This record gives sequence, structure tokens and C-alpha cells, in this order.
Amino acid sequence: MTIYLKKFGTTLLGRDFAREAIASLLPTLKKVKDNEKVEIDFEGVSVFTPGWGHEVLSFLIDKFGNRVILKNTTNPSVKPVLDFLEDIHKIKFNIVWDNLA
Repeated sequence: MTIYLKKFGTTLLGRDFAREAIASLLPTLKKVKDNEKVEIDFEGVSVFTPGWGHEVLSFLIDKFGNRVILKNTTNPSVKPVLDFLEDIHKIKFNIVWDNLA
């Protein structure tokens, strides 16, 4: 399954908006099979804040673990936030480079 974050807008900010995004994803996430990867595609995202990222990515990683894969993360707004979240939470995101899954 691929989740295209741009469907939530090109400016992803605020924990409240992140919680709304999670709520809208819940019905779709129930359909994810036990061995299925969950790809998070950042294509088209202009602004990505730590609050939004923490809420959504933590939820998805708690639910799907290492099956969460991040794509199209080189945007100048996205990459530093992911680096920041990795650093403060002492985690390493599973990032796919050059759209190879």
C-alpha cells in the first residue's frame, strides 16, 4: 500500500491536522495485510513540520514497524525534519532512494 501525503495537502503542519490525517487513514489501514509494506510517498509535499511528522510517522511505525518505507524524501523541507525526528527519537527510518522499492 502507498500513502501519498500530498492528498493531505502540500503544507503538512500541526499535530491537530496530523491527527485528522490519521483518522482519515484508519479505514484504509485496516485493509493492510500482515506482510504488506506501507509506503509513505512525500512527492509534492512543500512543507513538512516536525509536529505533523512525529504524529503520523510514529503512529504508522507503532502499527506497522519496519514495514513502513519512506519515498521521495529529498525535498529540502522533508529531509531535515526526518533527520531531526531520527535524532531525537533514536530511530532510523526505512528510506527508499530513487523510488526503488
